[in-house]
Amino acid sequence: MPEMKIMFNRQSKYIIFLLAVYVVGWGLTSYQAVFAGLILGTSLSLYNLWLINQKMKKFSRALDEGKKTKSLGTMTRMASAGLAVLIALEFPEHFHLISVVWGLMTAYIVIFIDFFIQLIRR
Repeated sequence: MPEMKIMFNRQSKYIIFLLAVYVVGWGLTSYQAVFAGLILGTSLSLYNLWLINQKMKKFSRALDEGKKTKSLGTMTRMASAGLAVLIALEFPEHFHLISVVWGLMTAYIVIFIDFFIQLIRR
């Protein structure tokens, strides 16, 4: 379990760094809608990463105790993604829809890259 916490912390730092880059891009470029979409999607992606981490902790505890768990929160993560898309559709002048979708995928991309980096290090 400690390795899950270390992995979550490392991946969260990567995502927060990306969010900082997006904020700088939003402030310094003329592509504010694109960067705002990336910020919105990536923020909810970070929330989804935190959510899956919490669910994995519960799942691990339940396995240790021999109990069953309901789910890993798939519907909640889908709902947050749906919320991000609805916001982008409601305010298209402020949020670029494709950027929101790319931002939502950020956590998964970070997880894959982090996995391969750790695989190479070992």
